[in-house]
Amino acid sequence: MLYVFDFDEDSGGGRELLGGKGIGLAEMTQLGIRVPAGFTITTDACRAYMAGGRTVPEGLDEEVERHVEALEQRSGKGFGDAGDPLLVSVRSGAAISMPGMMDTILNLGLNDSTVEALASSTGNPRFAYDSYRRLIQMYGDVVDGVDGQRFEQALADLKDARGAQHDVDLSADDLRELVESFREIYGDAVRQDFPQDPREQLRRAYRAVFDSWGSPRAQVYRRTYDIPDDLGTAVNVVQMVFGNRGESSGTGVCFTRDPSTGERHLFGEFLANAQGEDVVAGIRTPEPIERMRERMPEAFAQLIETLDRLESHYRDVQDVEFTVEEGELYLLQTRTGKRTAAAALRIAVEMVEEGLIDREEAVARIDPSQLDQLLHPMIDPKAKIEIAARGLNASPGAASGAIVLDADTAEERGKSGEDVILVRWETTPDDIHGLIQARGVLTAHGGMTSHAAVVARGMGKPCVAGCEALSIDFPAGTVTLGDVQLSAGDVITIDGGKGTVMIGAVQLVPPAIDENFGTVLSWADELRRLRVRANADTPEDAAKAREFGAEGIGLCRTEHMFMAEDRLPLVRDMIMARDEEERRASLERLLPLQQGDFEGIFEAMAGLPVTIRLLDPPLHEFLPPPDEATSDAMRDRIRQLHESNPMLGTRGCRLGLQFPEIYEMQVRAIVRAAAAVEERTGDAPLVEIMHPLVGFREELARLRTLTEKVAAETPSVAYTCGTMIELPRAALRADEIAEEADFFSFGTNDLTQTTLGFSRDDAEGKFLTFYLEHGILERNPFEVLDEEGVGDLMRIAVERGRGAKPEMKLGICGEHGGEPRSVAFCHQLGLDYVSCSPYRVPLARLAAAQAALAEAGVTAVAVGG
Repeated sequence: MLYVFDFDEDSGGGRELLGGKGIGLAEMTQLGIRVPAGFTITTDACRAYMAGGRTVPEGLDEEVERHVEALEQRSGKGFGDAGDPLLVSVRSGAAISMPGMMDTILNLGLNDSTVEALASSTGNPRFAYDSYRRLIQMYGDVVDGVDGQRFEQALADLKDARGAQHDVDLSADDLRELVESFREIYGDAVRQDFPQDPREQLRRAYRAVFDSWGSPRAQVYRRTYDIPDDLGTAVNVVQMVFGNRGESSGTGVCFTRDPSTGERHLFGEFLANAQGEDVVAGIRTPEPIERMRERMPEAFAQLIETLDRLESHYRDVQDVEFTVEEGELYLLQTRTGKRTAAAALRIAVEMVEEGLIDREEAVARIDPSQLDQLLHPMIDPKAKIEIAARGLNASPGAASGAIVLDADTAEERGKSGEDVILVRWETTPDDIHGLIQARGVLTAHGGMTSHAAVVARGMGKPCVAGCEALSIDFPAGTVTLGDVQLSAGDVITIDGGKGTVMIGAVQLVPPAIDENFGTVLSWADELRRLRVRANADTPEDAAKAREFGAEGIGLCRTEHMFMAEDRLPLVRDMIMARDEEERRASLERLLPLQQGDFEGIFEAMAGLPVTIRLLDPPLHEFLPPPDEATSDAMRDRIRQLHESNPMLGTRGCRLGLQFPEIYEMQVRAIVRAAAAVEERTGDAPLVEIMHPLVGFREELARLRTLTEKVAAETPSVAYTCGTMIELPRAALRADEIAEEADFFSFGTNDLTQTTLGFSRDDAEGKFLTFYLEHGILERNPFEVLDEEGVGDLMRIAVERGRGAKPEMKLGICGEHGGEPRSVAFCHQLGLDYVSCSPYRVPLARLAAAQAALAEAGVTAVAVGG
């Protein structure tokens, strides 16, 4: 196996083999664009190195040596030659861009003798010693772990002593002195002299770049952006070109279009008499790229012409690094430019208008999860933030507000116009009034599908859940974030998209939906097969969902209606009833309120299907904790209803079978609401009545009989009757259950819990975090559908359900319905629709289109670098 390829050599592989940087250098070489000569050590070598326990694969060192010799012949310089030395850079380059996560070393090949040769051959000793001190610092940091701050402090001390404001103000003698200081720092830290053999420098350098693939920061980045750990990084060994050879030299980074707005103009920065790390690492304050036009007009003209060629060739925005050496332009890297969601949409639309790409490719390029940026306020990218604590990124968006510790206070202060953040151990349905008025929610417990997370997503509010660094002292009215104590009323900021908490107010930027958003989604709608519905429990949620393009409601949870202030006393009366007669009396009072809820939802969704799930949670959830009971009778009832594991207890259809009068009231309210809306508007609602937690055919058979009997009281209303598939047995016996059902909807939140044996609130923030950090699981199964386990049960249910009823309507109403990979899986299964929270509807529309495109062989191009 060959592990090393020159830039002009046919490797037989692409980005996965050469990495983003390597493939870019190879393709630019083939296009005739001026790039420095060099070679790429492939990702195969990195993977072999990792698989061998950080041992260099056999033959790699010899192969690298052959390519170094070829580079010497090509350049006419010698690696370590005391007369005319060859210097190289060693740069990482993964197949998927991970900017700043791995390591780079410049000026490799310098030592005590070659630095003198470089000074002599260039006639510029200042440049030579500047390059040498940079090598010692980078090599010491990357290869031997020397604290970079020690080098920075020595540089700062020297500038202070010389009265120099910038590095460029130091003389050649100053830099010669600095080299000696840096060598002393290196020797003190490593307990040996700085290596003088360039080949030893190179061998240790590319090993260090391989090792940087496994660095903590790289691992965190890969987890954040879902990049596989087994890709490995390539290493690019490139002949040095120098931007620090004087005022006719320089370095810069630029984009072919503005990555923040998408505008079609050059965007970037430039530094004269500098090396690339000065720009990328922020060592000096760069100038706008337009200043290069004044300083180096010929090189700037070459740059413009080259950028036009690259964007036309790649048909996408390019992010380019370049160096000018004594007036000559060299490109060091080109890669697809990362961009904001707003920029991505504008660029996609304008490139279609320009004829660079077609609509299908435009839709395929947009990252669905990025759309969250446009639907919620975000932290200003320019804001300086200090993270105080981290939790789960349970609902996107950002908010600042005063800490409040209970829902009543949140409601009161929120209604008065104050921005508040509701901070709780965890929220319950009782907190809904506070959630409505709060700007966001922070909880110490709970996970991605906890009550706080689900409700916040439905409302479009940010939520950080499972923040283990948070502790609350309710009597004292204080909270602790890590080692910082705060009081109720102190201001914090939460970023629900990243799961971070900051102390104090942070500058936010508002949502930014424009015509490009609508244009791209309209293209997506033309391409997708899957329908997209919303999970909505109120007319307001339904209206928002429709605004975002929902094609119906896939899950309306009736229990949320029972928690309203005017309903809860009636619900508690019903639970406290001594017999069926008293229960029916309480339910009769609830009936018109429930009917009104349904009328509002049917009107908001006129002409579209609405799936209403009958009461699901156990009754004790509507009662207060025992110590807050208002009577001995209530305390006794709470004790009677107590269950060791209520999630698997008396809930869902089991509740409806045991207390049929509850479901009778709900069905009656549904059909009466449908009839009333049709009479008022002339539009007949498309009613779907769904029974939860069915595991046996007989359960659904009896509940279907109940449904039909009650619905017959209002014969003008057409409806269908179905069930949620949220138990493994229901999936396995779907053919039997299908005989009693008109539709199935996969409740993947509970199906994941019951299949994996995970309690989601106990798992997230506890052992599941450990599993993810230690690679036992690749992804959180409550965020991304477990295709091999839960997905296999779904596949069985689809095959057996449609085997019994070929035209059976199938959907998904768990939060997975708004997650792109899970949406793609639903497309592959042949489901009819996905349903998600209103604010995820645009994301699901785009993901559904991309699933259809992927099936047709149209996929987005990976971003490398």
